[in-house]
Amino acid sequence: MIRLSLIIATYNRAEQLMVTLRSVAAQCATPSLWECIVVDNNSKDDTHQRVTAFQEQHPNLNIHYCFEAEQGLSAARNAGIRRAEGDILAFIDDDERIVPDFITAYIELFDTQADAMSAGGKIIAEYPTGRPRWMSRYVEQPIANPMDFGEVVVPFPKGRIPGGGNMAMRREVFERIGVFDTSLGRTGKRLLGGEESDLFERMAREGMACYYVPRAVMYHIIPAEKLTAEYFDRLAYNIGLSKRRRAEIHNRIVALYIGEALKWCATLLLCLVHRPAQARYLLRLRKGITRGMRSEE
Repeated sequence: MIRLSLIIATYNRAEQLMVTLRSVAAQCATPSLWECIVVDNNSKDDTHQRVTAFQEQHPNLNIHYCFEAEQGLSAARNAGIRRAEGDILAFIDDDERIVPDFITAYIELFDTQADAMSAGGKIIAEYPTGRPRWMSRYVEQPIANPMDFGEVVVPFPKGRIPGGGNMAMRREVFERIGVFDTSLGRTGKRLLGGEESDLFERMAREGMACYYVPRAVMYHIIPAEKLTAEYFDRLAYNIGLSKRRRAEIHNRIVALYIGEALKWCATLLLCLVHRPAQARYLLRLRKGITRGMRSEE
């Protein structure tokens, strides 16, 4: 019986996807308890052929290929939800690797915490080309979203939500509050986000408990192209755009701009205690977010 469905949405990252799938194939959990659904979001590379070959190399595993033509991370994840058989649905991305205990940790969490409706694990940023000197922990957050709340299972800290590349929910969540909002989330190379925040906000309104699972460790691999100034500026702008769209959906535009003003004050104070290069990127981040919030898109 399939207990957990692991959903991986992918777009034009066939080579990196193989790194992710090799970590999936190394899971300790009994293969009959879980499945992995790779959702190809209209890739133009050889993703389909590479996944097919991987399936043939691992006939003992329940690895499935699913094609979703509607472009967008939310649409791809929703396709995975429709295809999934498990009562637990976990999500990872195609630019990471997970530890062998990952699936077991999530199954055990939902088996032992009766009130748990969602959960998230530890995220460790990995920099193959080295961590840049301009990166402070505040700037690292939107790039890599590192997450470590200790070594004990606890309710998720107030004001934080699991990372989109390391989260799990009971199927009941989607049956009760719906799936990911396709007006939010990344589409192709566009860095729009907010779909996970929107989902967890809807869960919170329903009083659904969320837990931190320290043994569900994911390594987020950050390539050199995600450390360029051009990528950083696009990311910051789209964070701001995503924040405004979510504020419009939930009717809190005024609160959004008040919060941004307070964040500007905090950013200026932080600049005083950081190295010049780090301070420049703190300002660059804030300016990009504000610009995205004020965009007419």
